[in-house]
Amino acid sequence: MKPVAVASEAPVHKPGRFTFLNGGIASMMAVCFTHPLDLLKVRLQTQTGPKLGALQATKQIIKTDGVLALYNGLSASLLRQASYSTVRFGAYAVIKEKVQPRNADGSPAPLPVIHSIGISMLSGAIGGVVGNPADIVNIRMQADGRLPPEQRRNYKHAFDGLYRLARHNGVGSLFVGLAPNITRAMVMTVGQMTSYDFFKSTMLRSFPQYFSDNLTTHFTASVLAATVATILTAPIDITKTRIMNSEPGEYKSGLDCFAKVLKNEGPLGLYKGFVPAFVRLGPQTILTFVFMEQLKKIN
Repeated sequence: MKPVAVASEAPVHKPGRFTFLNGGIASMMAVCFTHPLDLLKVRLQTQTGPKLGALQATKQIIKTDGVLALYNGLSASLLRQASYSTVRFGAYAVIKEKVQPRNADGSPAPLPVIHSIGISMLSGAIGGVVGNPADIVNIRMQADGRLPPEQRRNYKHAFDGLYRLARHNGVGSLFVGLAPNITRAMVMTVGQMTSYDFFKSTMLRSFPQYFSDNLTTHFTASVLAATVATILTAPIDITKTRIMNSEPGEYKSGLDCFAKVLKNEGPLGLYKGFVPAFVRLGPQTILTFVFMEQLKKIN
């Protein structure tokens, strides 16, 4: 039985000098458009009082702090993408290029899905470690607005947040929530990269009369990949968000946080903020892959 291919059967593309950076650059470009959705997702995931819907929460943010408050923490989001996304997308591209078999003419041969999953998990794990400090500051800056003014951290920017967090709570505080973050990064990378490669190559191979290696194919494959990624990562994402926004000692571990959410809020508590999570991840994934495909063509 032939392995299921996840590699595009498009013409051979030689990786350029900036292949490792493409994913990070594309993600940073995408987050400039999607940051307000990410902020909304964090606010919904961290609310413990009266439960607000996405629209109500958006109105409250604008009413309380103004429209520009929707971009609170943008510097941390950019730093997170510069570290986390650059490493995981870059590692995936480089490792895949090294291990992917070739046909006699030099074109990519089918890569079994299980191999793509393994590459995605490894790349995601490395990215999760590298991006953890920026991720913590990102979540804290986005969640700050829901706190009373006297309790807000008021980080000036991402690097101020990193400095103050390390100075007041120790360097180890920059890696709080590392386990769920690594788990999420591994699952997210599988959901995005493996799914995107699979859907793209399937469309190109099975429906060549409808799809070619163009924007329509990139858009369709990225929407499907975003759906898979959101479903897989939602429970892990809310656990990670709660831990990274918590005070020292509030949760013993990621498993303890997961169990408390499940016990106190029920199974649906693990999918709190799912709609804005998908609304945010959808455009982020679409824009990232569209930008990345274009960047591949120019380097």
